[in-house]
Amino acid sequence: MPIHSGGVVVITGASAGVGRATAHRFARDGWRIGLIARDAEALEETRREVEQLGGMGLVLPADVADAEAMFGAADRVIRDFGRIDVWINDAMVTVFSPVWKMSAEEFRRVTEVTYLGFVHGTMAALRHMRPADRGHIIQIGSALAYRGIPLQSAYCGAKHAIRGFTDSLRTELIHDRSRIHLTMMELPAVNTPQFDWARTHMPRQPRPVAPVVQPEVIANAVYQAVRRPRRESWIGLSTLKVILGNAVLPAWLDHYLAKAAFAAQETAEPVGEERADNLMSSVRSLHRTRGRFGAEADDHALVVDGPMARIVPLAVGALAAFAAGLLVGTRTGAFAHTRPVRSRADRARKFLGTIGAARR
Repeated sequence: MPIHSGGVVVITGASAGVGRATAHRFARDGWRIGLIARDAEALEETRREVEQLGGMGLVLPADVADAEAMFGAADRVIRDFGRIDVWINDAMVTVFSPVWKMSAEEFRRVTEVTYLGFVHGTMAALRHMRPADRGHIIQIGSALAYRGIPLQSAYCGAKHAIRGFTDSLRTELIHDRSRIHLTMMELPAVNTPQFDWARTHMPRQPRPVAPVVQPEVIANAVYQAVRRPRRESWIGLSTLKVILGNAVLPAWLDHYLAKAAFAAQETAEPVGEERADNLMSSVRSLHRTRGRFGAEADDHALVVDGPMARIVPLAVGALAAFAAGLLVGTRTGAFAHTRPVRSRADRARKFLGTIGAARR
């Protein structure tokens, strides 16, 4: 049941990047928007932008790692707006580092925000959607939910976990014949501020792995997913290649990424001692929609249905195998018509005759 314009949506990570761009997109169609992030001042900026674009914003400062804060934010949306039609989990943090340079505390924090934040948000949404038996929960995932890469082990682990959690929940909702939709959006690299404020233990400044898209591309895809719900959407040709390639050649990708993905995630600019990061607390000065890689970021991207993207290569392979089978069958049949078909008795008599001729 698609939700049309003028509904109520809640967005986590709404103060910057994809979350902020998504708030702008819903605002253009007059939605009422619950805005969740840690930084109240940045959320106020987003609220003003939302209202300039024609929507209505509700500022809900909260850390998604705090389950009770998320439940309270959902309750506030219900009190102010009356319902929740769509809930979008987007908030994330990451650390660029080899595993052996990270602390247990850093792994824990990435997991609490990037994975458990999605769990808390989903649980908060379900508290209100299940009694109404309606609504749509969207998980902002990544191609890295299917394929881990070096230097982002905690983030990749969290994105894998989100996919497993969402698949489990989906089966439970199907069992209950629920009308609540669940959608995973698997993203490519996006030009957001995360590369300016993510913690890093590397010598040079982080960067997204090319090709890169603008956050508005993701926002448009999310909005279309609300209008036409899908199980899973893959955004960008690079996402399609990564997911299908990992399904076919995972060991080859291990070696390719080991060779190429370190340099692909660093600029030539050294990391300064004054660099702040948002792992434990927000970085006030860097809240914005786009990052600093706009010169190479695309304004468009392919968006495909995940289940269909899996079926097409299988169907092509099956057709190729079928055609090859027909060709082999035709050749075999033609060959069979050029030679006489002998019974086992005929072959035996010929063999015995050969032996007799040899004796003579």
